[in-house]
Amino acid sequence: MPVLNEVDYLQRAVETVLAQEVDGPAELILALAPSTDGTDELARRLAATHDSVVLVDNPEADIPVGLNLAIRAGRYPTIVRVDAHSELEPDYTRRAIGTLDRMRAANVGGVMRADGRSPFQRAVARAYNSPIGLGGGAYHGGTQEGEAESAYLGVMRRSVLDEVGLFDESIRRGEDWELNLRIRRAGYRVWFDPALSVTYWPRESWSRLVRQFSATGRWRGELVRRFGRGNSLRFFAPPLLVVDVLLAIVVGLLQVTGVLTGWWSAAASVVYLPIVAYVLLIVAVSIGSGGGHGWRDKLWTAAVLPTMHLSWGWGFVVGLVRGAHDTVDTSRLGSRNTPLP
Repeated sequence: MPVLNEVDYLQRAVETVLAQEVDGPAELILALAPSTDGTDELARRLAATHDSVVLVDNPEADIPVGLNLAIRAGRYPTIVRVDAHSELEPDYTRRAIGTLDRMRAANVGGVMRADGRSPFQRAVARAYNSPIGLGGGAYHGGTQEGEAESAYLGVMRRSVLDEVGLFDESIRRGEDWELNLRIRRAGYRVWFDPALSVTYWPRESWSRLVRQFSATGRWRGELVRRFGRGNSLRFFAPPLLVVDVLLAIVVGLLQVTGVLTGWWSAAASVVYLPIVAYVLLIVAVSIGSGGGHGWRDKLWTAAVLPTMHLSWGWGFVVGLVRGAHDTVDTSRLGSRNTPLP
């Protein structure tokens, strides 16, 4: 578990891991980046209370670096990746290991079930859980068990990781997708089991949501640069929307200034149609059952969905054109400007 500035979530996350029942010994390794909110002190108290909690330092504060440090410190043949912003269902690990053996898979993942504590966070959670919000990936609400492109978090065989290599430390977002690509290319199976469920707590504020999705989108663009069409086509919908919005702004300015007139203006106005269709889709989703209960929930949903799509899409366009370079997710910055997992 990579950890940084998670004082409001860490204890519950650790408790749900320690409550897992497995056949044989287990340990929880926390890769601690430098925190500014008391997380390190909380982690040390938890380690002092529970012999199975092990701490390793992650001074670089990067997720893949922290994951690799924790994996290398581990002693057992099965790796269960967990997140400080999540909570495991009571039988998650036992069921996942059973599926790992039953399907002879190298990595098994389940469903990310987002939840929220505030009206904004609950709106983000609804977007996460909706096929409209994040593109309909299996772990955002899939119901059919089967082979998968990637796995949320993941329960992995250590022997396979040793063979294909650990997480690529040059990739700061989307590192799980890239690792699963190597696993699949090596001839191993990545498996989705909808019976597995993890509660995930999304970002709590608008600015943090924008920063998270912008960084994630930029790294997805970088992955497309590196691996081409190995990415799902669903990733291209938000950047196409962003490009269309930019084109619509240019066309609008040319029409207002009189540069575009007559038939040329009418033909160029076709760029508005996808935007109108998108707005109608957001309205339909927001006023429907997926928008929550009551007009406040529905307004939050109508605001959050475009925020996620446009910030992710803009990040993707920038990443595709310029690459990600040293882009980090700054959505959980501490006072020392340290990026969080």
